[in-house]
Amino acid sequence: MDRRDFLRTATVAAGLAAAEPLLATAVPAPPASEMTYRTLGRTGERVSSIGLGGYHIGKKDLEESEAIRLMHQAIERGINFFDNCWDYNGGVSEERMGKALAEGKRQKVFLMSKIDGRTKAEAARQIDESLHRLATDHIDLLQMHEIIRFEDPDRIFAEGGAMEALEEARKAGKIRYIGFTGHKDPYIMLRLIDAARAHSFRFDTAQMPFNVMDAHFRSFEHDVLPVLNREGIAPLGMKAFGFGVILKSNTVKPIECLHYCLNLPISVQITGMDNQATLDQAFEAVRTFKPFSAEERASLLARTREAALQGQFELYKTTANFDGTAHNPKWLG
Repeated sequence: MDRRDFLRTATVAAGLAAAEPLLATAVPAPPASEMTYRTLGRTGERVSSIGLGGYHIGKKDLEESEAIRLMHQAIERGINFFDNCWDYNGGVSEERMGKALAEGKRQKVFLMSKIDGRTKAEAARQIDESLHRLATDHIDLLQMHEIIRFEDPDRIFAEGGAMEALEEARKAGKIRYIGFTGHKDPYIMLRLIDAARAHSFRFDTAQMPFNVMDAHFRSFEHDVLPVLNREGIAPLGMKAFGFGVILKSNTVKPIECLHYCLNLPISVQITGMDNQATLDQAFEAVRTFKPFSAEERASLLARTREAALQGQFELYKTTANFDGTAHNPKWLG
């Protein structure tokens, strides 16, 4: 075993060891619920192990009434973590979610959204617009979206940068917690954590792709997840299916993709639910999940390894197809 393999093996072992306390705290909800819950890092908040993805509920081919029905059912069945973003579907996703959370449902949900602005002025504008669309006086978790450039940490923490707007919004009660997201390269995420440390700041959450392919190529699981758990930054998973591309590899089934994510030491795995089948699938994954044995995990990774090595099924890493701020640089400010 060479040094690189040794370090990777050690990192994976550390990550799995860290998984034990997080998985152990996933407790069943009251009898009426079909969901399990985990702790959101050092915040102490209890969130559903599966979160509802905001992008999909704003899609053009999904009727607003159906989107609202799906969100209401998700809440009734125990999902309390709702994901969204200022730029999803031109704001439609936030508007629909705001309507769904009206009439007494807002307090049942831990609401998260994201902004793209890198300047203080643009970030503040986007925060206020999200609050308006979501029809709420506060967002539980606000995350800096798409940390995909090596200069993003510098812009965010610069004088007049986005972090000033987020800190002011938190002091004003508009947001409760602050996090960040990214999907391009683990070292960009680590650079942001380092920049935060240099400015005596620690993020509450970090959202990134966790899936069966990521484990083999430019891996957030190997390189970033152990750091998050060590520092008490709640890991939020996304892209279990890589926007459906991973399933085209014909190496893994949808339920296996979700089980793999649930087996990781993360607080919540966010997934799209734009029809009854995908909503039911999320609950079925929770119902049937059991922590992997070492042999089960190794078998699944061995099955997906060859397909994953070049990143051809993780297009969010290897192309600009999923880089919203690359296609719309004005969002950055």
